[in-house]
Amino acid sequence: MKSNRIFISVIILVMITVSIVGCNNKYEEDISSDNIKIIATLFPQYDFAREIVKDKGEVKLLLPPGVEAHAYEPTPKDIVDIKKADVFIYTGKYMEPWAEKLIKDLDDSVIIVDISEGIELIDDVDEGHGDVHHGKDPHIWLDPIYAQKIVDNILEGVIKADKANENFYRQNAENYKKKLEELDQKFVDAFSKAKHKTIIHGGHFAFGYFAKRYGLKYISPYEGFSPNAEPTPKKISELIEKMKSLDIDVIYYEELIDPKVAKIISNETGAEMLLLHGAHNVSKEELEAGITYIDIMEANLENLKRGLGCNE
Repeated sequence: MKSNRIFISVIILVMITVSIVGCNNKYEEDISSDNIKIIATLFPQYDFAREIVKDKGEVKLLLPPGVEAHAYEPTPKDIVDIKKADVFIYTGKYMEPWAEKLIKDLDDSVIIVDISEGIELIDDVDEGHGDVHHGKDPHIWLDPIYAQKIVDNILEGVIKADKANENFYRQNAENYKKKLEELDQKFVDAFSKAKHKTIIHGGHFAFGYFAKRYGLKYISPYEGFSPNAEPTPKKISELIEKMKSLDIDVIYYEELIDPKVAKIISNETGAEMLLLHGAHNVSKEELEAGITYIDIMEANLENLKRGLGCNE
């Protein structure tokens, strides 16, 4: 009887050991996959990279879901992951100043993609905004035309890392750029029917390139893009009066931040609050649902059509 118990115990121990070894082998297979490893700092380039590499790459979003992008600093684990990646995609020195020092410490095996390469940046002090990004506005991805250039920049980095699948990546990029062209045309068509072209925004306005592309005006009580900046009561009061004088009944707010200023303005004016999503990052629920950049921009389109009177 005792020997039977010992025998059973040995069998169980062997089964557990085999299971552990199997799990470890599976883990080794996963991390030694032939697929290229890509790390992207913000959601748009993460989504663009996924569209390009499809099942031939593993793309990781550096920002944890729900985290506000401007205040983010990489963790030690993030830095280790970046050093192990084949491709590191970032927005540029004006959005991620920490990346400049990190890049100098990376070896030549990591392909660096600055998505702002070849794009003329505008001053973020324009329209009275503060010098939060050291003088330049980094929010280029919100312009669907510039988004196509970003796709090109990412594509070239991916090809450097995996020349063998160049044709596959190029075809995917071309297909996706056609979708971005269609997105651009939707905005053009909608805004051609706008009752007015002034966006009243109760947050840190990231749509400077977007507004310039489509001939829109915008007003925000904030100066700059810092999540820590707060508008003065005078700025809020002026915005309320401006809304009343222009007979505007929609106030926009930004994602992932408490829209307290938009709420104040809405309460004072009776204006409807609508989201204008800057796509820096997404919530955990959005990420799990598989939301895309185009999903976000098309939702913005619907909200802008309501606020600018494009449906009237």
